[in-house]
Amino acid sequence: MISLPEISRILANQDPSFVESLAQESQKITRQYFGRAVSLYAPIYLSNYCSSHCTYCGFHSKNRIARMRLTPEQMHQEMESVADTGIESILLLTGESYQATPLPYLKEAVAIAKKYFTSISLEVHPMEAQEYREFFYAGADGVTVYQETYDRGRYKEVHLSGKKSDYDYRRDTPRRAAEAGIRQISLGILLGLWKADEDLFSLYEHLRWMEKHFPGVEYSLSFPRLRKIKGRAFALCDIDDPTFIKILCLTRILFPRVGLNLSTREKPSLRDHALELGITRLSAGSNTSVGGY
Repeated sequence: MISLPEISRILANQDPSFVESLAQESQKITRQYFGRAVSLYAPIYLSNYCSSHCTYCGFHSKNRIARMRLTPEQMHQEMESVADTGIESILLLTGESYQATPLPYLKEAVAIAKKYFTSISLEVHPMEAQEYREFFYAGADGVTVYQETYDRGRYKEVHLSGKKSDYDYRRDTPRRAAEAGIRQISLGILLGLWKADEDLFSLYEHLRWMEKHFPGVEYSLSFPRLRKIKGRAFALCDIDDPTFIKILCLTRILFPRVGLNLSTREKPSLRDHALELGITRLSAGSNTSVGGY
């Protein structure tokens, strides 16, 4: 296992020849294990209701925005629009509201999605193992849950209320999903929320633990970068493009078989470059509004 000081040195190293060697090794490993294949998926936002207060999120419960939840008829319309583009993999998302999007509502969404897509993943509020098992039986095969930051102090600072403020419950979510039979689990950190080297080290440790105890699960990692919301900056530190690329390459070298996700929020020039270095899963034609398609 790589040490925290080693990660810190790699992220701080600005030598172009070092960065190039890291990129070449990452590209070589990616070609070896994945070839040139990249899978595409699209997110569909079912609801933006939320009962948690996370300071960096535009959906948080204290923010005065128009709230909306798709009806079953609207789900059909959204999913048909996405399916008509040729996308076969879908990620269903909601704000974190156990009241607005309870288990029956989400199971109905999965049932509808089965009519249009071959792979269905969920990025919703964390649940118990038995609830994830019901999703698995309903046809969902993936769960996405980001810890955002692994630093307990920083986590408490930015997650002020709601179920998401429970650090341990959230961190334990991948284990519960794996115990329920979920086959694909995506972990991640929100770059810029805390020191990148420390969060990266903790994420790697978490993934190693999951791989050891649930080796049959297919894992992927995501590294979204914290953006301004309504002109407000929430990041403690800026993760520039070279550092972002080094994070992707280092992750690929340490975890040759793990999927790496990339958001279409990244600019096209960076996406094109990153695709050559280790990205295996990319969101396509994304719309992050409820009913946006």
